[in-house]
Formats: sequence, C-alpha cells, structure tokens
Amino acid sequence: MLKRLFLIFIFSLISRLTFSQLIEKVYKPYIHTAQLFKSGDQQGFPVWTLNSADRLQLEFDDLEGDVKSYYYSFVLCDYNWKPANLSPFEYTRGFTQNRITTYRNSSIALTRYTHYQAFLPDGNGLLTRSGNYLLKVYTDSDTSKLAFTKQLVVLEPKGTVSGQVVQPLSASLFTTHQKIRLSVNLAGINAFSAAQQVKVVILQNNRWDNAQRDIPPTYVRGNMLEFNTEDYGIFPGGKEFRWLDLRSFRLQSDRVDHAIYKNNSTEIFVKPDLDRTGQRYLYYPDYDGMFNIITYETINPFWQGDYATVYFTLVPPNGSPYPNRNIYLGGSFTDWGQSDTWKMNFNPELGVYQGKALLKQGYYSYEYLSVSKDNPSNRTDLEGNYWETQNRYTVLVYYKGFTDRNDQLIGYTSLNSRNDRPGFSF
Repeated sequence: MLKRLFLIFIFSLISRLTFSQLIEKVYKPYIHTAQLFKSGDQQGFPVWTLNSADRLQLEFDDLEGDVKSYYYSFVLCDYNWKPANLSPFEYTRGFTQNRITTYRNSSIALTRYTHYQAFLPDGNGLLTRSGNYLLKVYTDSDTSKLAFTKQLVVLEPKGTVSGQVVQPLSASLFTTHQKIRLSVNLAGINAFSAAQQVKVVILQNNRWDNAQRDIPPTYVRGNMLEFNTEDYGIFPGGKEFRWLDLRSFRLQSDRVDHAIYKNNSTEIFVKPDLDRTGQRYLYYPDYDGMFNIITYETINPFWQGDYATVYFTLVPPNGSPYPNRNIYLGGSFTDWGQSDTWKMNFNPELGVYQGKALLKQGYYSYEYLSVSKDNPSNRTDLEGNYWETQNRYTVLVYYKGFTDRNDQLIGYTSLNSRNDRPGFSF
C-alpha cells in the first residue's frame, strides 16, 4: 500500500512538473511575435479584473501567409499552473470556444504573413471565476491542433496588497539582490486559517520561469499578513537590459553594425556584446526584458511591420567557451526558454558565440543566459547583479477556502525597485 501511494505521489509530481515546463509555448514554427497584454500597453501584465470593462489584447503573426480558422479557449489552473478539476462551463459564461475573426494580410513588408488580433475576454465567452488561466490558441476548433499558449490571470479584489523593494540584510546579498516586503489585508474574506489558505506569488519583470511561490507569512495579525523575511522574496538585481532598436531597418540604430538588404528579405548584424559580469552598474531606462512592436515609417506596426533575420554575437572572456555551460538569448521574445531556437553556438575560429533570431520591427530588450549542461535548472545571467537595478515586480495573492475547488486571485499589486528615475548614473 505504501509503495502504491509513493508511486502515485511520484506520478503526480512528474505530471505537475511536466505541465509547468510547458505552460507558455509556441507549438507551430510559423507562429511569430505572439503577445498577450493589457489593451494599449505592450509591457502591461495580462491581468483582467472580474466583471470590469478592462480588456486584454492578443496579437500574433502566421508566417505561412494564408488565412486559417483560429480559435481560442481558456483552461482554469491552480496557483501553481496545474489544471483545476472543473468543467469549462463552470468558469465560462457563453461559448467555451471562440473564433478569432479579426485578421489582415501584411502590406508594405517584404515578409509575407497574416496578422491576427483579438480582445479578451470576448462578450460571447466571459470568465466567471478568478485565478490563473491558460489561453490556448488552435486551428479548426480542434484543440489537438494547438498553435501556442499564453498565461493570464483574472482578479477578484477581496484584499489589499502593499509593499516595497528593499535591500536584504544579509551581507552577501546586500549589494546584489532585492527583497520584497509585503503587507496583505484580507478584510474582504473570512480567513479562518490565513497561513494555510493564502498563497503569495512574486514575479520579476513579468516572468513566470523564475517566479517565487509558497512564501509563508512572517506574522499573522487577524486578517493582516506580513511578509518580511530574509529567506523568501529575494531576487538577484541583474543589470539594466541590453537593447536593440529595430524600429527602422533602413535607419540603422547605434546597436546595429551593418545590414544586408535583399529583394525579399533583410539581414541585420548586431554589434558584438561583451560579458558584463565584471562591469560597473549604469542606469538607463529599459523595457525590463520585454519588447514593443513599433515602427517609424508605418501607420499600424502590427500588420505593416517587417521581419528581419537578426544576428547576435557574444564575446566571452579570453575568447574561450564557458566550461560546461550553454548560452541562450534571454527575453520575453524568447519566452525565457532554453530551446535550440535561441541557443548561441560557439565559433572556435572567432572565439565568439553566435546566434540568430527572426524579429519583427520594434524595440527589444534582452540578456544572455548561462545554463548548466548537467543541470538545466542552474541558470545565471552574464550581466552581473546590482541592488540599484530598476526592476518591476508583480505580487499575486491567492486564497482557497477549505471547501473551494480552485485558487481565487484576490490581491494584486505592481512594485518598482526604483522610482527616482535619475539620469545616467554610476
């Protein structure tokens, strides 16, 4: 009996880990520049308040250039992104599948594609429960023909969240890391046992891949929870992200070394990047690893923006490869993933890492990730860590009563590590 229970536990754990690794993913190679954000704000975290007039905006390109019947549906998940044991009819009012009817063929651009757009949730299928949702986009109303998935959250405010970003007290982390101090007021719910019923998740720069969860409260005073410990909620500061301005392919920006213009395509070569681990900190405004689809020359960049093959070069110290490490491009345009698409390959003749990406016109921020070949969960960046770095943090507060069947998202706030917005500073 114990052996059977152990096997069930292991299977459940593997299923949970497998699902969490495949949360946000592009399944078709012809899908590019898939975005889900608060309407009108491409850097906005995809959160929708229940029964509000807020909208989320979905944008993506199909580079096969034909017209397909794309549909979308929602899957309610728990706070750890495991599907909830609920029927779609229990959290959707109206249709559980909706077709994306707004699309347009590219114009002006050399690259041929079809751009699709949708504003969510649609009036034909409203969400009725708060929590985590996985947006699935697929063709021909067949969920087995999955094109890509995106994550979003639905908020039903029942508590207030306040916090600030401070320096850790630990001497080893004081100058390199940032700590999130939080207060959660649960006045809107009857929290019989708040420490067990409430879960807090913290995201840095809208990233789910390194989110911190299962953070226990330090103090519980009635309906007030305080989170202020040196063991949780601490993130490496990093540096301000590297940038690449591709708003115009003809007007080459300061980060572009040269470009090759062909009759039906464009190739852009970025100036070589250096390992910044040992460099001093320099403040400048950035997109915190995100990107913005925008152009200089067109009216609507979503269906008039062009694509280019962009070549990246990273120069390692002494021109030698990093021992037992793989190097990847990191940023929201790579979904912070470790697929071969974003892997940098070492060129022994030149002593550099080289990689390429098909990118749409816009402004991009990115970094380089160093991943252990033996343990892929061992990830570091090649930027260095500084307490002064500007980062944005998203705090999500979940509540699940003893009789509830899903985790409710009852609190949300966004924090910035620095609000002074200085000029260039060292």
